[in-house]
Amino acid sequence: MCDTISGGVCAAEGFRAAGLHVGVKTHATWKKDVALIVSDVPCRAAALFTKNVVKAAPIRVTMGHLAGGQVRGIIANSGNANACAPQGVENAEKMCAAAAKEIGCAPEEVLVASTGVIGQTLNVKVIEEGMPELYGLLEHSDAASDAAAHAIMTTDTVKKEAAAEAVISGRTVHIGGIAKGSGMIHPNMGTMLCFLTTDCAISQELLREALTEAARTTFNRISVDGDTSTNDTCCILANGLAGNPEITEKNDAYIDFVLKLHEVCWHLARAMAKDGEGAKHLITCTVRGAKSEEQAEHISKSVISSTLTKAAIFGCDANWGRVLCAMGYSGEEFNPEEVNVTFASDAGEILVCENGKGLAFDEELARKILSEDEVDIDITMKEGDEMCTCWGCDITYDYIKINGDYRT
Repeated sequence: MCDTISGGVCAAEGFRAAGLHVGVKTHATWKKDVALIVSDVPCRAAALFTKNVVKAAPIRVTMGHLAGGQVRGIIANSGNANACAPQGVENAEKMCAAAAKEIGCAPEEVLVASTGVIGQTLNVKVIEEGMPELYGLLEHSDAASDAAAHAIMTTDTVKKEAAAEAVISGRTVHIGGIAKGSGMIHPNMGTMLCFLTTDCAISQELLREALTEAARTTFNRISVDGDTSTNDTCCILANGLAGNPEITEKNDAYIDFVLKLHEVCWHLARAMAKDGEGAKHLITCTVRGAKSEEQAEHISKSVISSTLTKAAIFGCDANWGRVLCAMGYSGEEFNPEEVNVTFASDAGEILVCENGKGLAFDEELARKILSEDEVDIDITMKEGDEMCTCWGCDITYDYIKINGDYRT
């Protein structure tokens, strides 16, 4: 779906990035742990945050800074969530101040984010001391986006970045981003950090609406383990350097921008679901024939969030009964006797349930289909004409190992 270009968070004009190990991660000195993203000119900004009542200090600081209406950059660290931690807000503000000093702007023009272990005091001193070197590494390049993407990783096994371009009002506009997310991921801003940049000229109000709409059908439709983090942050900076006429109304230019933003977010969301902690399979669940998009979404989310369904996919077991069961406790009313379930992958597809009843199917073929690293669960109902797709992953023994000693 996403015809990406290179550049990641640096794909848009006027954005530079860097990543560096400064010492937040004391157990892995070879891993970058602080990322910096800077625009050459002031930006408009919008952000979405976790729905968890317990919100990390960086979120509270960023919320306040967004009220200023002008942003120059983002500073983020991995290895420590700065959540429920002593001096949390103070340390988040110190990170902004250190970045602002190098950028040459007010601390309130810097957004801040953290990810990692909850409840431990952030060693902000190493971030402050490392800031001059980090700033000196800023570049507008693929390598710079790569460094920043790696610097925000925790249990992620691969970096997540994407970028795309579109012609809007006769000018080429770029949108790019990096993200992290592997565990504590659940629908509605599932555990993640995501930093998006664009050189599109767009009003503050419409930038936020575009981000909200793109997240609704991408980041809000992924799940790994049913946990929602204290630190989830998704923000977008727009510096207007593409030179397009500013988008101030929901016209064709706005629609083009939202569609391209959705593509980038779609790519990043799937990458997070696929890289779920310990995961071996990406699960894509599509519900068709629902009476509303909301009904389809609730049912699809219920299936990808089902521990038993995840376990079945891990074991390559075509146990469609677990799918139907998860549909049944989704909170949505439907007729189970008009439901078909198909498993599919690059190895083929197989109908395993028709009209709510089991079929005699080729178990060997089913296992072959479910052995692929990307598996589709296609559900057809006879309630209406709406549909929805959500993404998740299987649950494996490694998930327990990773989270059993996360703090150590």
